Amino acid sequence: MTPPLLSLKDLVVGFPTRGGHTNVIRGVNFDLAPGETLGMVGESGSGKTTIGRAILGLAPVRGGSISFRGRLISNISRAERRSLAGDIQAVFQDPYSSLNPAMTVESILVEPLAAAGVEEGTARVRELLDAVGLPSDAGSRYPREFSGGQRQRIAIARALALRPSVIVCDEPTSALDVSTQATVLKLFRDLQQATGVAYIFISHDLGVVSNISDRIAVLYQGEIMEIGEAAQVTAEPRHPYTKRLQLAAPLADPRKQRARRLQRQALAKAG
Repeated sequence: MTPPLLSLKDLVVGFPTRGGHTNVIRGVNFDLAPGETLGMVGESGSGKTTIGRAILGLAPVRGGSISFRGRLISNISRAERRSLAGDIQAVFQDPYSSLNPAMTVESILVEPLAAAGVEEGTARVRELLDAVGLPSDAGSRYPREFSGGQRQRIAIARALALRPSVIVCDEPTSALDVSTQATVLKLFRDLQQATGVAYIFISHDLGVVSNISDRIAVLYQGEIMEIGEAAQVTAEPRHPYTKRLQLAAPLADPRKQRARRLQRQALAKAG
């Protein structure tokens, strides 16, 4: 059996308060296999983004552990964390705020390569632009010259620059319109097939997560309510909270949408 690429064991994440600490993640467990996509879904405040930030070393781990390829990375030093940059990368929700508007696209893509001492330079930039479906002249332009979907492609290219094994994708399509979402999700799938990268894919939308994930973890108030194969979690949810998320997805038919809303209200009262 192939060992997990990433492993979370009894993870606790907390933040200081006036009275001590408040734990926002409590006892989360899951493994991520090489080349797998694990979707994490839940409403705002469920803790999904905090877990992603803990994996990236951006949120304090107060208990349990995070391991990458069997190595504990929960509370490593900044220098050790920098050494992981080639292995664990991120794509965030807002592509414009995550890209330096004063830098050309080529400079944005070269920056992580230079920081890691990689000398591939221009050739790697052309390769990355081609991989994410941007024109060859995109390198000489600035982020403001691109649409939201194109800017997210730039952010994805930057995340791929060092050939990582894991990318934490934190709501990477939520700022995009529906048609652009579909093309970006397809891009994620195509890149995974080409590179073998694994994703932690975070979203509030069960429909989006089910579109790309192999497995889905459903979070509520800092705990996993349900985790399983994407088809099972989507079609036959076992936990009432997952059922509420399923019923929250919009439908084009107004009558079906109304029936779904009544089902959701009945579940909320029962819960």
